[in-house]
Amino acid sequence: MYNMMQEEKDYLAQYDITKFERPSIAADMAVFSVMGSRADEKVRDTENYRKLPEKKLKILLIQRESYPYKGQWALPGGFCLKGEEVGEAARRELFEETQVEDAYLQLAGVFGEEGRDPRGWIISHTFLALIDGEKYRVRGGSDAWDARWFDVDFEMEKSVEERDKDFVRKKTAYRIRLTNRDREEPIVLQAVVREEKAIRNFRVKTDYDIEEEQGFAFDHAKLIVYALLRLRQQTETDGRIVFDLMPEYFTLTELQNVSEIILGKELLTANFRRKMADYVTETNRMITGAGHRPAKLFRRSIQSVLSE
Repeated sequence: MYNMMQEEKDYLAQYDITKFERPSIAADMAVFSVMGSRADEKVRDTENYRKLPEKKLKILLIQRESYPYKGQWALPGGFCLKGEEVGEAARRELFEETQVEDAYLQLAGVFGEEGRDPRGWIISHTFLALIDGEKYRVRGGSDAWDARWFDVDFEMEKSVEERDKDFVRKKTAYRIRLTNRDREEPIVLQAVVREEKAIRNFRVKTDYDIEEEQGFAFDHAKLIVYALLRLRQQTETDGRIVFDLMPEYFTLTELQNVSEIILGKELLTANFRRKMADYVTETNRMITGAGHRPAKLFRRSIQSVLSE
């Protein structure tokens, strides 16, 4: 334990922390899943198990019940309680607003720009969260009218690069479109977010700005793009993050399919399986279908966690 000297105790006794403006601390969660057209259905095709059902990358959003941005769609989240650690606040808010309680959470970024919230200076700790969404029937609660899964369509719209000796500035515009088709009239949210990377002396400074948006609360379009780029980067370089989107048992084809959905491109099967070989364990379970050779089912290996 730290033994405080009397001189330090005297200093702290007269220290006035109220001289400094203090922000409110919030936790927001970008919750992703890869699912079929209905979150409450098991979409494995038992007649032709080698033909995978079409799945999409989805994100969970809540419809705000109160001002500001009443009725608009936002990431699940809220403020930290007194004495509460930010990660604990993230898990509590996620459960209160969506009833999801065992998501994988990873801090993706911290956003505290002036004007990002009309209520005042609020710093958001934005978490990347991953779940097997087919296990849940999400519903709104607490500060949310509604909680729904939205299909994610994401693409790079344009990229411009400027160079001058040891300085490089790269501007990339990303367009994101989120769609929910649970209602007769689909809900569509759209935004264009610009990423600007300034590189000088081999140091990178990255900023994100919203160029246009429709239907998002606060600056959450920017937070979503940031978290999505983080998810893609980790899927590309490592791959193990994808396990938190999978059911307990899966085929290697299903695992590759989910990786391809996140990355938006096809992968070479031999290379993918070589990359993931140490992180999966073959089981004695099989998927069988009429007229087809049985497919082996795998589980995530403990090695995939130990080697992180």
